[in-house]
Amino acid sequence: MMSQRRGIHLDQSELLCKKGCGFYGNTAWQGLCSKCWREENQREKQKQIQEDWALAERLQREEEEAYASRHQKTQSQSTITPFSKFEERKTKEKSSKVHTVTKFFTPSTKTPPKKDSPFEAQSSPSPSSSAGRHSSVDSDHATREFIDFLKPLKSGREIFKQCRAFTESMVYKRDMGADELSECVQDFYQNLSERLQTQFKGSSDHVEAVMDEVEKYMMTRLYKEVFCPETTDDEKKDLAIQKRIRALHWVTIEMLCVPVDEEIPEVSDSVVKAITDVIEMDSKRVPKDKLACITRCSKHIFNAIKVSKKEAASADDFLPTLIYIVLKANPPRLQSNIQYITRFCNPSRLMTGEDGYYFTNLCCAVAFIEKLDGQSLNLSTEEFELYMSGQASPNWPQASGASSCSPGSTALSQVHKRLDLLTGLGERQERVIEKARQLESDLIDWTDEVEQKVQSVLDSFPGETKNPPATTTSETTSAESSAIDADNIENELLPPPLQPQVFAG
Repeated sequence: MMSQRRGIHLDQSELLCKKGCGFYGNTAWQGLCSKCWREENQREKQKQIQEDWALAERLQREEEEAYASRHQKTQSQSTITPFSKFEERKTKEKSSKVHTVTKFFTPSTKTPPKKDSPFEAQSSPSPSSSAGRHSSVDSDHATREFIDFLKPLKSGREIFKQCRAFTESMVYKRDMGADELSECVQDFYQNLSERLQTQFKGSSDHVEAVMDEVEKYMMTRLYKEVFCPETTDDEKKDLAIQKRIRALHWVTIEMLCVPVDEEIPEVSDSVVKAITDVIEMDSKRVPKDKLACITRCSKHIFNAIKVSKKEAASADDFLPTLIYIVLKANPPRLQSNIQYITRFCNPSRLMTGEDGYYFTNLCCAVAFIEKLDGQSLNLSTEEFELYMSGQASPNWPQASGASSCSPGSTALSQVHKRLDLLTGLGERQERVIEKARQLESDLIDWTDEVEQKVQSVLDSFPGETKNPPATTTSETTSAESSAIDADNIENELLPPPLQPQVFAG
């Protein structure tokens, strides 16, 4: 009975936002796109703020009633004061959340000092402690490139001033949670993008170009503060997925139903390049550059599948191969990089385009690896646990107990078959060598036998006459003639030989 192929299937609809908005979703956003996720998050935060206000008012009311009952006016006032300050602080935080980003877009009424270059005053570091944090070579290089890019734009100086002010303000928010930092950055992206849309009259190409440079400048300067912050458990997740991938070292191509033949040199080269690209993702600082590594890795995967199958690859072929590449590469800080891209990348890049598609598939691959079990690989629970613990290794020379994903046996059974073939070839070679030695011996015996037979024939016919002495040719001829005619008795009766006569006519 033919075993049914069980591949890793992922429908296109599963990659899209659960709200049905048409954009790509993300497992880090619970299957939502960045837009829907922010809307849900805003509602939850507003609900939390209202609950905090209600709790504060209730506590303040209880305290007021308790102190009033004991007629301790002085202590009551001193105790109520913190709650009044708490209420005032809550009001201030609520208003600041609304105006944190929008205030950067308010044009300054103060006349800027005249400089030779409009960016000179902004690019010089302030004497604050943040200047020291951003004095690295990468930050200075990114700043210089950003300035050069903005110089041809009319509003370039204003854009640079806003980006610089925002990045400096973010340095003092390092104690905030990662989600709050992400919200601040995403709000800044959205407000700046809306302003650029108005300025460039809806030219999306110009807006995307400016936003890419803004992201590059800001994330290069904020990388140390926002990548794997201490307020998150990203590092713990990195260690967990790294340990998980190491434990899955025994998973083979056949188990994942990967349509790739690594024995083909071009396919093997594409697989190596894909592994290199996904590992290189950790060395990049800008989310766009990290996404570019994922995109290059995915294109190498599609090329490997195309060469192996000699036809265009499908989505059902791509995802299992991507899982296999991640298992072989075990990229460093995988979860931190995914979270960093999710939190601080330009949302329009993640919601649409090939970068967003490939990134969503990578998130699905990581989620599959985290939830991988024996059923996913057509193994029993006992076999899966034995392989995970290292107590046993998959050895399927006979594929009767478990159904294989494709015709033929597993890689390990192929190795055994090839070993058996080599053993059979060795035995055949030994037999050929033995027969060659036997043939050589037979040839020697036959040669000796022929020589003996020839010698025996020669010995049976001894020579009766010896060679006569050397004579002239004429003598020899006459002697032979006389020897021939010696026994001819009728020679004397023969007529004399005819003599030539002259005819005279």
